[in-house]
Amino acid sequence: MNNPRPKVRLSRALGIPLTPKSVKYFEARPYPPGVHGRARKQETDYKVRLREKQRLRAQYNIRETQLRNAFDKAARSGGKTGEALLVDLERRLDALVLRSGFARTIYQARQFVVHRHVLVNGRRVDRPSFRLAPGDVITIAERSRNMDPFQIAAAGAHAENVPPYLDVRIDALTARFTRLPERTEIPVICDEQLVVEHYSR
Repeated sequence: MNNPRPKVRLSRALGIPLTPKSVKYFEARPYPPGVHGRARKQETDYKVRLREKQRLRAQYNIRETQLRNAFDKAARSGGKTGEALLVDLERRLDALVLRSGFARTIYQARQFVVHRHVLVNGRRVDRPSFRLAPGDVITIAERSRNMDPFQIAAAGAHAENVPPYLDVRIDALTARFTRLPERTEIPVICDEQLVVEHYSR
């Protein structure tokens, strides 16, 4: 997702802190940016649904086309479309690099993958959108482990909230994707039903 707005401003516009750095700014000003940010505005149903979709896009750092494709796939799954959508997005390599505690933000996780620092089952993968299956193993490439960001990660700086569908050895920078997540386990702020409604209308 190539959004030119600074992350703090985008966080305030969407009503969610997108990075650790933006948390303190968001807490100090938990209203949209701009001179009318504090004013109460009458919001249409469309605007509410649109903002929820934008929230989801921002948390996974994906483009509109990528989200639309994921939605279409989820709609064909035969289950609950909203839950299927989030489970599919959560299987993305960049998302699981973040959840494993190897990166501080989704933006950094994407960068690590694109710059070829990440292996899946021993093979280098440079596509952030690559989907993992249960049993797949993520590791940080041997030649990359001495880099400062990975030394910080290996010390456990970002590993306080590892979800239960990952088995992580943080000191070894290795994580196994053990199973598909339940919706309640996915650490994303989203009313996925509003996203479904947005695309279904």
